[in-house]
Amino acid sequence: MELTLDKNSISKELLFILDLICDKKSDSYEEVDWEEFLIHTQHHRVYPLLYSKVKQLEHMIPDFVRQSLYSDYKHNIFQMLRLRAEMSGIHELFFEVQIQTLFLKGPILAEELYGDLSLRTCSDIDLLIPLNQLEYAESLLINLGYEKDDYIETVLNDWRWRHHHVTYYHPIKKIKVEVHWRMHPGPGKEPTFDVLWERRRVDKITGTAVYYLGREDLFLFLTAHGARHGWSRLRWLTDMYYLSEQDLDWSLLYKLFQVYSSPHLCGQVLILLSHLLDMKLREEMNPFISRKALRLAQEALFYLENRVQLHTKPLAIEVANYHKRYLVRLMSFKQLSLFALSTLHPFPEDAQTLPLPVRLHFLYFPLRPFLWIWRKSRKVAVT
Repeated sequence: MELTLDKNSISKELLFILDLICDKKSDSYEEVDWEEFLIHTQHHRVYPLLYSKVKQLEHMIPDFVRQSLYSDYKHNIFQMLRLRAEMSGIHELFFEVQIQTLFLKGPILAEELYGDLSLRTCSDIDLLIPLNQLEYAESLLINLGYEKDDYIETVLNDWRWRHHHVTYYHPIKKIKVEVHWRMHPGPGKEPTFDVLWERRRVDKITGTAVYYLGREDLFLFLTAHGARHGWSRLRWLTDMYYLSEQDLDWSLLYKLFQVYSSPHLCGQVLILLSHLLDMKLREEMNPFISRKALRLAQEALFYLENRVQLHTKPLAIEVANYHKRYLVRLMSFKQLSLFALSTLHPFPEDAQTLPLPVRLHFLYFPLRPFLWIWRKSRKVAVT
């Protein structure tokens, strides 16, 4: 099968960044808009890695660009050291009270994938704990000075499977912690915490044992996370580039994707890495490659070409509509079926439309279709 992506709409600045990341010689720097280049480095969160690449390229990179990258690189070092220290402190606190903790992203990825804390950016600390420890963990974080971002609305405890994390923010330290009880928002099947814990790895760089995901579980997690966000930041693709070069059990990965996700998601990122970062597709990767994976890889370029910021609300209408359709196309038939079934469960909007006493919330199941129709008719009437 021919694997060709149409990259004609990708800006020359972004193409130059891709060449730098994979140490590819390029003459396109003469045509680069350097202000636009710096905007891309910020959006894609790759400025520390790029600084390590360009600091020796004086003949190619203007002084003000190298100085800007150095300033961002230096600031990131302090940020990562602060986060690494906070991560170790939270782990020690949770360990003392026997809360099993797996760190998902953040400083642990910089050390694991890049071998250097300074080469990756990070804005928060993500950790995974068993659901039955969530309330206890929250009380500990609040005692440390963290404040809960209480944004989750729920009815009939749907938060347990519709959502996957709660956010806490320390107003003095300016640090955000996301406490996960699932790796991804539901509905969906994923490995249990006990299974992930059995395959965990340990990091002892600072002398404190910190636990994080096994290689294959990390690959599965980062693939689903990046795909869900349209691979809209090069940092996520760069993570996968370095992770793919590690000693992974690809046969185990295929089984994991069959059970918990879908092989075409893995195929999507492998094709993107092949075309954007010159990663060589190896024989053990072939089972993941399909026409659907190729279509999804092409669709992901939309996010790079348009520098989409999914976390900045509200999204432009055309971006929001594109993203909704893209998320549906990511799903396998099994996932689509599960998603369709989940819409039958009451939503918080149903309780807002018709407030009922908690003891009568079960009535939202038969009432949901009528409440949905009522909201739609009201919306049409307003417009």
